[in-house]
Amino acid sequence: MDLLLTHGYFMYEDPKELQIRKPYVPLGLLYLCSHLRRHGVDVEVFDTTFACRNDLYSTLQNNGPSVLGVYANLMTRKNVIEILKTAKRLGWKTIVGGPEPGSYAWEYLNAGADVVVFGEAELTLQELVPALWNGCALDDIAGIAFLHDGVLRETKQRPLIPDLNTQPWPARDLVDIPKYLKTWREAHGQSSVSFITARGCPYRCRWCSHQVYGHTHRRRKATLVVDEVEGLLSEYSPDMAWVADDVFTIHKGWLREYATEMRRRGLHLPFECISRADRIDAEVADLLRELGCFRLWIGSESGSQRILDSMERGVTVAQVQYANEICRERGIQTGMFLMWGYEGETIDDIEATIEHVKRSAPDIFLTTVAYPIKGTPYFDRVANNVVQIKSWAESSDREFAIRGRHSRHFYECADRLLKNEVALSRLSSSGAPTADLAPLRHEISVARSGLHLTAAEVEA
Repeated sequence: MDLLLTHGYFMYEDPKELQIRKPYVPLGLLYLCSHLRRHGVDVEVFDTTFACRNDLYSTLQNNGPSVLGVYANLMTRKNVIEILKTAKRLGWKTIVGGPEPGSYAWEYLNAGADVVVFGEAELTLQELVPALWNGCALDDIAGIAFLHDGVLRETKQRPLIPDLNTQPWPARDLVDIPKYLKTWREAHGQSSVSFITARGCPYRCRWCSHQVYGHTHRRRKATLVVDEVEGLLSEYSPDMAWVADDVFTIHKGWLREYATEMRRRGLHLPFECISRADRIDAEVADLLRELGCFRLWIGSESGSQRILDSMERGVTVAQVQYANEICRERGIQTGMFLMWGYEGETIDDIEATIEHVKRSAPDIFLTTVAYPIKGTPYFDRVANNVVQIKSWAESSDREFAIRGRHSRHFYECADRLLKNEVALSRLSSSGAPTADLAPLRHEISVARSGLHLTAAEVEA
């Protein structure tokens, strides 16, 4: 084995993930595997999803030392660092990549990584793995960072793969797909698989990380994606799919081609996906319905146009409401992502968001409190006020406080107010008796009072 790839997501060790039970295969690692196999690298995957960390450590103990590559994101930092340290202790050469390490190259190198890979990793690993095996100098390998005599060295940026159509499908044979399908069926009554049609997002929302693909968007030919969907249906017979693109409906012409080819082959696979409200119109909604989209997720973030403009979202409140409306008319569920606490947000903006959600009437809405990801314009804007709650190795970019921002209690009150206002709106629209509305009105009063009472509480 030239290379072992792994990641830091252990579903059975995370109570919240264990409750959700909606795992998907690590597509990024599987794309790396198929590319490297094609170029003669003997690569395997240790999928941590259904394992415990001691299983991984036993594999490192009994099958090495070799070269270990670890995928890291902001939620798995702590686990990844432990994996890197264990691998180093056992004599492995270690590589780390993904959306997180590029912003923390020095920290990861000092935590146990021999090399940090920036951006897209296929072409880089194709050169890097043989170099590590042969003890070659790394200075001429583009897209990496390493330490030389304790000094950080970063090589030149590596261009992205120009044509994704030349890339093989992800090596799904290297993970236990039946176990993923079984987990879904047992928890939700249906099985689900994932695939992507494109890489990257060209938009420039100030809080969103573009560490891996930059501000690019590269899409595979529609016929080639349909080939993969047909293969998934034939091999695994899933009940539905998650299209893991950043913005699935970004190109209407491509969506037409995709729908035409699916129709021509008589294929149908229900799915959910993410898009932007400004990329949804009546024709797109019709195509989504035909294709079997049962839920469309929209990054709404706020109901205040002032805040959306500050985020540089490039979307209007009216567009979000319209997208929800035309999807609802076609029987497509909508989900909305919302963000509290972006810089400059006031109680009036929160109230505007609540009214916006009531008017949009999504089937599901999820909230988070804005967190500054290093490497983004938002992080740079608030960096002087960012307070690290725990040590870097024990935390993530979601565990910062921002000095002077409203307290978590304040945003808990905002969540409570939003939840009950929306519930009241739905019940009122359904013609529920007045007596059924009274408890919700009481909850709304308590939550709104709490919002104002905690307005003076700030973080750090």
